[in-house]
Order: sequence, then structure tokens, then C-alpha cells
Amino acid sequence: MDVLVARFAPSSNVTYAMFDGGGLAWAERKLKQGGYTFPRAPMGVTADLTGLSCRFAPIGTKHGVILSLIVVPRDDPTSFVEFIQELLRTLRSNELGLHPLPVGGPPPARTGDHLDHAIKKGSRKMPFAAWAAKGLRGILARVGTPLGVPVGGSHDAQFRQELVENTDYRKFDDGLRMTVDCSSELADVLDARLEEAQRRGACFFGTHRQLAANLTCFVPSPTRANHVHFVDGASGGYAFAAANLKRNVASGEAPESERRSA
Repeated sequence: MDVLVARFAPSSNVTYAMFDGGGLAWAERKLKQGGYTFPRAPMGVTADLTGLSCRFAPIGTKHGVILSLIVVPRDDPTSFVEFIQELLRTLRSNELGLHPLPVGGPPPARTGDHLDHAIKKGSRKMPFAAWAAKGLRGILARVGTPLGVPVGGSHDAQFRQELVENTDYRKFDDGLRMTVDCSSELADVLDARLEEAQRRGACFFGTHRQLAANLTCFVPSPTRANHVHFVDGASGGYAFAAANLKRNVASGEAPESERRSA
């Protein structure tokens, strides 16, 4: 298996690695099968998650559906590439409206960031004073943001613009993965094209629809523009799309007699 790597720049601030060739998927399968194991860390040792945070409330859909989509190659790599190009052309015609984040950035968390605290401290428990301070900042931010009043200073508006530009809502890891905000009608069109492509052997796919998205942020330094953000559906997202993909793969690899009786 090959591991082919390319760089994709969603903005001038950051680049993301994209993978092709099947090697990444092969490694993931081997890990899940127990082919490679690592010793457990000693008790009390935790990972360094400095910079990782979840400071925003769920992001509601503007157009009707937050669609999580995974498409992977099936029998014919050439047909897969041609289909992905066709699918991207369809999406590109709606690209400005497909971004799951609003132009001004996502809404701040309602009562501070308990998950951020849990990530850093390994516990959901938070002192009352810290909880109250975070809650007050969250309320002020929710009131000030729609009115265009920066709560975190002048840097806040710039940070939010960079956040939207840097968000990783489309990626290619041995297959296309996207989280988009679209209408139910466009989601129906995409599902129909995916089903047709799957029937002719070009791909396997999984999708999942929900009404909101979640954002996880990695901000090594608040004063630099290279912060990165990962978006997923708020009600299952890529996990549910992957489960639907696995069902399609299992159905597609079953004998023809079993598929007819299913």
C-alpha cells in the first residue's frame, strides 16, 4: 500500500495534510485488528492537550441540514476519481453557502467552557468561582457578538475571521470527508448520485444528517493566525456516517443472492 501526501491550504494561515494510496486505511485496519500495540502509560500520566479547547456552542444549520459525508473508493480507482471530481463540481457551485460556520464565526458557549476544563484537568468538576466567571464571560459574549461588540478586545474579530477561514470542513484521507450546511433538496441530490455511483462500483459511501455542528479548536498561541479548527456533526457526525459506510460495504461485498434477498 502507498501513502501519498499532499498539502491543502484552506486559507493563507494554515495547511492540512491530505492522504491517498490506501496506506492510511490499511494502517487503521491493522491497528483495530490488534496488529500493532503500544504499552499503556503509567497511572496518572495524561496526554499533553495544551491548546485544545471547545469554547463554542453548537452551530445551527442555515439551510436545513448539516450533512456528514464519507466517500471511499470501491472497485475502479479511475471511476472513483472521476466521480469525486464530478461530485466536487456539484458542491463547488454551492461552495459559499456550504460552509457550516456563519461568516462571523460560531456562537460562544452559553455558560463558559466545561469541556475545555475537562480536557485540561481530566475532570468535569470546576470551582464555583471559575464556573461563575466563565459563565459571565459566556453570557457577555453571546450578547455582544450579534451586536458586533468584541468582548475579547479588537483581536476577537480578527480571530473569528481566521477561525472561519481555517476550519477543516473538507478533507481527503483515502477518501472524501466533508461536513457541509445544505438544503434537504441538495442532500437528496447528493445521496442519489452517491447511490448510483455505488451501484456501478465507483465508490462506497456513508452520510448522516443533523441540525447542528460542533467545533473543536487547537490554538497553540492566541496571537498567531495558524490556529486550526475541526468541525463535525453535533448528532453523530462522521461516526454515524462511518457506520452507514460500513453497512454499505458489507452489503456490497455480500453475494448477489444475499443482496437480492436483503
